Amino acid sequence: MTASRSFRCKAILFDLDGVLVDSAECVERTWRRWATDHHLNPESVIALAHGRRAIETVRLVAPQLVAEAELASLAASEATTTEGVYEIMGARELLELLPAGRWAVVTSGIRAVAEFRLRYTRLPVPSVMICADEIARGKPDPEGYLNAAAGLGQSSADCLVIEDTPAGIESAHAAGMRVIAIASTYPREQLGAANAVVASVADLSVVRDGDEIRIDIPASRA
Repeated sequence: MTASRSFRCKAILFDLDGVLVDSAECVERTWRRWATDHHLNPESVIALAHGRRAIETVRLVAPQLVAEAELASLAASEATTTEGVYEIMGARELLELLPAGRWAVVTSGIRAVAEFRLRYTRLPVPSVMICADEIARGKPDPEGYLNAAAGLGQSSADCLVIEDTPAGIESAHAAGMRVIAIASTYPREQLGAANAVVASVADLSVVRDGDEIRIDIPASRA
């Protein structure tokens, strides 16, 4: 029988899409249309796009294109589209339990898209949010998570990351952080590098314990 697990930290760093906001329908529809327009295999493009900055996905799958121009087109679509964007069950309740200034978002989406999705779902916008257009290197590079920890005034060892992609897990570990993976975008077997895997943020129980935050995973969910 799987035992319950607990993690202690001073700050939690969340990926956005697939963790707090379900935008899979929107993202896949956007990339499918873009890939078809450029005579690329949509499934191959989508497989690479999850967890990566759009500009890096374009450079990987279509190096002959001007990535900055393609990014502008993709962003214009995603920053105005609400169809296929939903609040993930349990996200609001979890965020409301966290102390102000003790959580951040690190996303592979640009700020315009990230803020649009948070406001559309009426989830809080954190004081620290690291977006794709504000860093030089996206996931799996650790830059985003390191910047978020610095913005919160916390060390890497005191931060816990909630992620949903292999690239994001690799990024967090490279930053020296522990990771709980959410099996929403990828199946559990592809998230094995994480310190723990659950189905949803709704499976996490958060308790404030003095200066620390304790995250409990019941045995039935671990």
